[in-house]
Amino acid sequence: MFRYSMASVVAIAVSVVSLAILNGPLGVSAWVASTIATAIACFPSYYLNRRWAWGMDGRSHFWKEIAPFWILAFLGWAISTLCVHLMESYAKSQGFSHLLRTGTVIVVYVGAFGVLWVAKFVIFNKLMFVNRAEVPVSEPAAVD
Repeated sequence: MFRYSMASVVAIAVSVVSLAILNGPLGVSAWVASTIATAIACFPSYYLNRRWAWGMDGRSHFWKEIAPFWILAFLGWAISTLCVHLMESYAKSQGFSHLLRTGTVIVVYVGAFGVLWVAKFVIFNKLMFVNRAEVPVSEPAAVD
């Protein structure tokens, strides 16, 4: 759980910095910035979770690991994108300054991803990054 949490901290840091730069100084709309930030953060998140948190090495299995990981990442993206779009629209309608609008978009972005955090842990732990090595069958006990 600690390693999963730390991998999440790295992914959040990467995505928040990306989102802040894109939506703040570069002025990219919240939904586009959210999309790019999510895609950028997926790479360190996948490798940190797979290798460090769950200790998997070797080649990744596309259908059992990579595809589900990206599906979950973009499920989070869809939720966060809807949330940041709604927040950005609300902030604009209320006359928030650009700085305050960017700040609220970041808070909503992190909150939306937080909703899926526990569910992703369970999915990673029970379905995706499980040790697939064959467990040797023990020899039957000798009968005297």
